[in-house]
Amino acid sequence: MPKTEKTTLRRDTWRRLFSYLKRSLPILVLTILLSAAAVILSLYIPILCGRAIDCMTGAGEVDFDGIADCLVRIGVCACLCGILQWVMNSLNNRMTYRVVCDVRRDAFDTLTHLPLSYVDSHPHGGTVSRVIADVDQFADGLLLGFTQFFTGIATIVCTLVFMLTISPLITLAVVVLTPLSLFVASFIAKKTYDMFRLQSDTRSELTAQINEVVGGQPVVRAFSREKDCLDQFDEINGRLEKCSLRAIFFSSITNPSTRFINNVVYAAVALTGALTVISGGMTVGGLTSFLAYANQYTKPFNEISGVITELQNALACAERIFTLIDEEREPADREGAVLLDGAKGEIRAEHVDFSYVPERDLIRDFNLTVHPGQRVAIVGPTGCGKTTIINLLMRFYDVNAGVIRAEGHDLRDIVRESLHGAYGMVLQDTWMLRGTVRDNIAMGREATDEEIVAAAKAAHAHSFIRRLPDGYDTVISDDGGVLSAGQRQLLCIARVMLAIPPMLILDEATSSIDTRTEMKIQNAFATLMQGRTSFIVAHRLSTIREADIILVMNAGRIVESGTHEELLARGGFYSVLWGSQFENVS
Repeated sequence: MPKTEKTTLRRDTWRRLFSYLKRSLPILVLTILLSAAAVILSLYIPILCGRAIDCMTGAGEVDFDGIADCLVRIGVCACLCGILQWVMNSLNNRMTYRVVCDVRRDAFDTLTHLPLSYVDSHPHGGTVSRVIADVDQFADGLLLGFTQFFTGIATIVCTLVFMLTISPLITLAVVVLTPLSLFVASFIAKKTYDMFRLQSDTRSELTAQINEVVGGQPVVRAFSREKDCLDQFDEINGRLEKCSLRAIFFSSITNPSTRFINNVVYAAVALTGALTVISGGMTVGGLTSFLAYANQYTKPFNEISGVITELQNALACAERIFTLIDEEREPADREGAVLLDGAKGEIRAEHVDFSYVPERDLIRDFNLTVHPGQRVAIVGPTGCGKTTIINLLMRFYDVNAGVIRAEGHDLRDIVRESLHGAYGMVLQDTWMLRGTVRDNIAMGREATDEEIVAAAKAAHAHSFIRRLPDGYDTVISDDGGVLSAGQRQLLCIARVMLAIPPMLILDEATSSIDTRTEMKIQNAFATLMQGRTSFIVAHRLSTIREADIILVMNAGRIVESGTHEELLARGGFYSVLWGSQFENVS
């Protein structure tokens, strides 16, 4: 990435960060004020120490009352300073995690509105890493920055004021030498930014690989891919180790480098101050106070240099998060979009073209007319576009050319939520909600316990649900937990049975169910599909014999259409598919 582009991106990231701080502006102002007050109190202590030393001018000339007064004041200042710092840190924590909460909420909100094309083309583990790990890293850097940055700046400014009141000449020497520390810290920080960015990207890659392997453990073990997965993990983990060590090494030399320069400053102050005391221009107590201030003055530079390094890591993570938040969302509903209320199930596709990638055609000149209540089966070889048609009907993707209409309205002129609500869908890949069995069935709509049980009975799921430890109150994980693939699919079918939508989409809805249960489910579906437009995608042709119309697809086109008997009589592509499944091969 060119240097000017990186600088602009970093500036935009800071701008976005400050926009999140607007809601916490009163807390930010209060934090700065408390920080300044705590610093002034802590810097008043060296003056009191110097006065106490000056109260001991020689043998038999000790002002014990003066020393006692100084010690009391030191104790009061120390207590007040500790209380103010505790309040300031509490406010910093509140402000930081409010910002983190807002960022994470916006990131998740973006995730729920991203088009499926993004979800399908990005590793899920990498996306999860951005929302979880990167936000945590961002929070750590931000918290350290708020805690130390304001205090450091206040300490530097206030210390300069106190030193000027003691010796302007020595203060000038300190100010002249100090920029060396800032130069070193800035130079190293610029170098570490790209390293932390690479570390975040590699960590995201590793999270995606772990997520992939953990989610696919049965397949990994079935094909003995453990060693290959481990090798891949070791390769990514090795790269993460190298880039992490490199980033941490360069960031870790910031503090020693600035400390060296600060020690040089301290030595210069001590030498100059000692000569001033000898010449009578300063008392011993004054020199003691000045040395304490010189140490206090240089200390924030060490802390700020560490903060800057951490902020580079936080900035790299924030950049990845904001990139996710700024991803192009699913197009909003058009102005004047209509609600699809009371849908009867009339669908028309006119000269539809679609492809997931421009260079590879998939659906070409697709035409279809479906009347209300028809049962439409879509069959064809793998990759011919069956599931893609479902994605287009649901408007998970928009067509590249042509138009698909529902109830006479272009799908793009219908409120997307109402379109989705008009369909009930059961897919081959089941999806479970982390919650109870009851929650999973009732996902489609609010329902009473009696309605949920009735839907489960209609889907032939009631018997196995009763055998679960807590019945309908059994908690299952998002991967189904102890439930088999067939049981998860039965729950998805019960979900549709409960919703009773005007249109149905069944994409290999019974692929994981045994033959006996499938026959019962088919009867239940037959009852459910009465009077409802239904789209049935199936590889097992025996499940779609009763369809009103069968669409036979090949290479993105409808090559045949008709009833089961009509298509067999023609002896075309459908009859070849049928024969490949049911004719005996000698």
